[in-house]
Amino acid sequence: MVSRQHALIIAFLAFPMISAFNPIPANSFSCGRTLLRAEPETATKFDLEAYLLDKKGPIEEALKASVNSIEPQTDKICESMLYSLMAGGKRIRPVLCLASAEMFGGTAEQAMPTAVALEMIHTMSLIHDDLPSMDNDDLRRGKPTNHVVYGEEVAILAGDALLSESFKHAALYTKNVDPERVLDVIVRLGKSVGPKGLAGGQVMDLECEGKSPDEVTLDDLKWIHVHKTATLLQVAVASGAILGGATPEEVKACEKFALNIGLAFQVADDILDVTASTEDLGKTAGKDEDTDKTTYPKLMGLDGAKAEAKRLIEEAKASLEPFGERAAPLLAIADYIIDRKN
Repeated sequence: MVSRQHALIIAFLAFPMISAFNPIPANSFSCGRTLLRAEPETATKFDLEAYLLDKKGPIEEALKASVNSIEPQTDKICESMLYSLMAGGKRIRPVLCLASAEMFGGTAEQAMPTAVALEMIHTMSLIHDDLPSMDNDDLRRGKPTNHVVYGEEVAILAGDALLSESFKHAALYTKNVDPERVLDVIVRLGKSVGPKGLAGGQVMDLECEGKSPDEVTLDDLKWIHVHKTATLLQVAVASGAILGGATPEEVKACEKFALNIGLAFQVADDILDVTASTEDLGKTAGKDEDTDKTTYPKLMGLDGAKAEAKRLIEEAKASLEPFGERAAPLLAIADYIIDRKN
């Protein structure tokens, strides 16, 4: 049975406006399709609901303001871009970026342009993933996918435009940060999309479709998801740290944390594709099996995949131990990643 508190946090992550919540421990989420539960590691309670509520409004406002049509000829492409950019979602990447920046004394204002850029890149990847030539999905976040509404041609171009705007946005609007740090962030954003990022991971994912477990190893699957999913989450946390003033050693600790939660995020996605309904997911359930994709449950079994997700989260959280209570938001988000239902 879905608890009232978990229902509230799911509703909050899906919609920009919602009333305040009662505080709950970061590890106490429950739902009818719980993947697994992280054991409490500290007596300190962090109110993740209140934290997300505090971040959600400014993130949504910044995203909405980031795409504007300045002449009639650009109305359709901008409308298509905003359709997917403002379609809801958990905004995990922007929140991770802001939380990481603040952990090192940075501000939301310093990190918000990069947070927006990250969500633009993520949205581009979703638009392109849904195309008939890729996953051929008609539903995303409970709504018709971009190509269903605007046509395949416009959807491709909307994704391209979001990608180009992401770099411009981070470069143009980041203020009060050392230019060398801003340049570092932009380079990382670019790498996250290329052959050692989203594009490379997606190609490898396509090549492994239809292959038997004997033909695809766990190392192959890890390579796919490090590059297809974990890299952008890694850039989100590392970029926030860089913008907040972290040292190179501190950035490396953040990267290790984010790499593991990125992999855990994908393991959780694979599990949900097997266990959750289309209504819960907001996208077509069972697509991985239908397309004969290589997934963690396929290679490890459902119980093995759950155990792997838990292991990754525990290892991720250990990376942030040197930062103590300052890491509380990131630790709570790590727990949420494997206890979510969509």
